[in-house]
Amino acid sequence: MINIIIIDDEPLAASLVEDYLADFPEAVIKAICHDGFEGLKAIKEHNPDLIFLDVQMPKITGFEMLELLEKAPAVIFTTAYDAYAMKAFDAHAVDYLLKPFSKDRFAIAFEKFVKLQGNEEKPIETILSKIDFGGPSERIVLKDKNEIKIIPYSEVRYLEANDDYVNIYTAEGKFLKNKTMKFFESTLNPKQFVRVHRSYIVNLGEITKIEPYEKDGYLLLLKSGGKVPVSKTGYPKLKQVLGL
Repeated sequence: MINIIIIDDEPLAASLVEDYLADFPEAVIKAICHDGFEGLKAIKEHNPDLIFLDVQMPKITGFEMLELLEKAPAVIFTTAYDAYAMKAFDAHAVDYLLKPFSKDRFAIAFEKFVKLQGNEEKPIETILSKIDFGGPSERIVLKDKNEIKIIPYSEVRYLEANDDYVNIYTAEGKFLKNKTMKFFESTLNPKQFVRVHRSYIVNLGEITKIEPYEKDGYLLLLKSGGKVPVSKTGYPKLKQVLGL
């Protein structure tokens, strides 16, 4: 048996997936959810083998929901927005269905998953690394203790590398996100944020002063009273963005 959860904010779209799955007796639908929060709860409760996931949903997007999962099921994306098209899937146990999709196309996606069951790769982590997000992001979604927190980028003072994680500093305090500095550097708005050091990305609106620091180095003083070092390679980028 294949345990499945359908997550789509459009009831008709969710019903269509349900109808198509009727052709596969091994498919067992454990839950149908209409937003990412419901999806997270259902995944935790049922531990599905496969989820059918819409991308654009209220509250949090499908991508943001995936980032919050601790254990990754396989995913088949279903969406009406080709702007979120994936790069090559290669041999991963996932697919991408662009609405409206036919019964035959749906069958191809499901049978692909069936054939690739047991693949030891983690499909969510692999696919998230291939997503073209289509421009700068506007917020960070993360787990803080037992709560889901959404932080607009405008509220971020600076980011700091922390091994495989990133510390996110805001007026509310420090939060931890399981992402890389490279990820944030590529998704943050370059007119608002600049990577001034291998371990630091700063919100330009937070800078109050630039001071010399040690040999050929600089230190940024922030509105919050925080201090961020600037490396030799980061200083030219900072000057360019600030027009100095």
